[in-house]
Amino acid sequence: MLAPSILAGDWWNIGQQIEATIGGGADILHYDVMDGHFVPNITAGYELLAHIRKRVSLPIDAHLMIENPDKYIPKFIEAGANWISVHIENNYHIHRTLQLIKELGAKAGVVINPGTSLSAIEEAIYYADYVLLMSVNPGFSGQKFIERSIERLIALKDIRDRINPYCLIEIDGGIKESNITDVVKAGADVIVVGSGIFKAKDIEAQTRKLKSLMLQAVSI
Repeated sequence: MLAPSILAGDWWNIGQQIEATIGGGADILHYDVMDGHFVPNITAGYELLAHIRKRVSLPIDAHLMIENPDKYIPKFIEAGANWISVHIENNYHIHRTLQLIKELGAKAGVVINPGTSLSAIEEAIYYADYVLLMSVNPGFSGQKFIERSIERLIALKDIRDRINPYCLIEIDGGIKESNITDVVKAGADVIVVGSGIFKAKDIEAQTRKLKSLMLQAVSI
């Protein structure tokens, strides 16, 4: 599944750009939430998500890069988020948080940063609907893909297959035409792409091209 990350879009024209990604075959919309504390940046919250929800039928995947996510999870789900992911690095009670997300009717995801050992999320995988592997340090769009992420993705797939085969693997950060095939082959089920889509002159055509490359990689 292809998940355009609207953080990389042009906020003046974001509605048209979202429609272009949908026209190009996007499966999910990725919605990054940052509070300026857990990560060094601030983005939009649940009110903007609610406006997008009114116009878009695709699932919305809200990635919460915030302190105290449990406090805000109900608001994001009420606003229309279908998927909610939280970081293992700032969540002391991950089981409780994942259960909260599920009880409120959304898919529950756990996120892991590039510098965190995969062993930190093994137990959480039992309870998660998906794992989001960060292939850049979270906080800003347009960063360069960390090449070690391919090895981590392969290792994560082995862990997932052993613990919970129904748990999806999502990857986010620096994914472009040059490496999207590699991450699919390494085991990613959901590919988040930001600037690799939204910086293109023709967003719909670029979305369609990336989706085609993904499908080709799966069939190889």
